[in-house]
Amino acid sequence: MESNIQSHKDLKVWQEAMELVIDIYRLVKDFPDYEKYILANQMRRSSISIPSNIAEGFARQGTKELIHYLYIALGSLSELETQLEIAIRLKYTETSDEYFNRIKFIRILLSKLIHSMKSKQP
Repeated sequence: MESNIQSHKDLKVWQEAMELVIDIYRLVKDFPDYEKYILANQMRRSSISIPSNIAEGFARQGTKELIHYLYIALGSLSELETQLEIAIRLKYTETSDEYFNRIKFIRILLSKLIHSMKSKQP
């Protein structure tokens, strides 16, 4: 990682993931009441898991652990993408390329960070 990175908060991928959390919270507040504790809750949890795992991995000792947590964040991102697709198919929200494009961008950032960290392993 670059030497000017002192905290997980300095990572572009963490910053983007945090913005996605806020957007997901805003999106699911308009879901039907019967979904507030099911799909909406799962979407909030998946979105929160992304920056949380990036932060946890960054705080761990060693590159191997960081990579492990970045993969978990990548998994949570895929969960969220699937849940968003379910919400669209159930017509709880309209199709929005904006969300899918942001997910794709975060996936690219995570993948590049993982690749960068792997290349630094002995």
